[in-house]
Amino acid sequence: MSTSLAIEARSLCKAFGSVVAVDDVSFAIPTGSTTALLGGNGAGKTTTLSMLLGLLVPSSGTIRVLGEDMVQHRYRVLPRLNFSSPYVDLPHRLTVRQNLTVYGHLYGIPDVRGRIAELAAELDLESILGRAAGKLSSGQKTRVALAKAMLNKPELLLLDEPTASLDPDTADWVRGWFEAYRARTGATIVLASHNMAEVERLCDHVLIMKRGRIVDSGSPTALIDRYGRATMEEVFLDIARDRQKPSAAAQ
Repeated sequence: MSTSLAIEARSLCKAFGSVVAVDDVSFAIPTGSTTALLGGNGAGKTTTLSMLLGLLVPSSGTIRVLGEDMVQHRYRVLPRLNFSSPYVDLPHRLTVRQNLTVYGHLYGIPDVRGRIAELAAELDLESILGRAAGKLSSGQKTRVALAKAMLNKPELLLLDEPTASLDPDTADWVRGWFEAYRARTGATIVLASHNMAEVERLCDHVLIMKRGRIVDSGSPTALIDRYGRATMEEVFLDIARDRQKPSAAAQ
């Protein structure tokens, strides 16, 4: 794998019995980029993210993350990446501080208390650090999930709907925070989102999945031009509904 690539997948497949969730997918994600992984429900996004995280073993194909084979050497990579999703609950009875402390020790953070204080200030969590995770609003859970994902200052950050349930002002702030983090650290971000305005703002490149395959890819601007549309949302709907194909000349 080239050192300029954070992720490289080749002929990646994942089947659950007779159901093929990911079907011969290949892609490369440059280091320091933000890439969107798009698709409707059941397109294969979550399965793909799970293989990137090493949670699922591919049925066939190869996947290299930060220079390492994810099947053979995932424990070399895991300390350097992290994942955030508002749909994955933290233990409800533990407070926010307790949850973050547990994960901080799991990630081997040298100064867990200091890192939690830093993130609490950045993400406006000070007032809820002592609250049980099960008592949080959906927006608060989203911010805590982000704090958990940032504890180890990941080189690769995988995000599943990172601004779900946030009000527009907070969501805009979080997007700006991602942009600043990438600019400051050179981290690579992979983003699964149904918010196409978010994709247009944050992403250098887009991979669009449908029925387990990548059916199109390119920068948001290139895809919008290719489909003759004004926004990525219109492009997404065209692909999802088989409504329009890009012209040969545009490709």
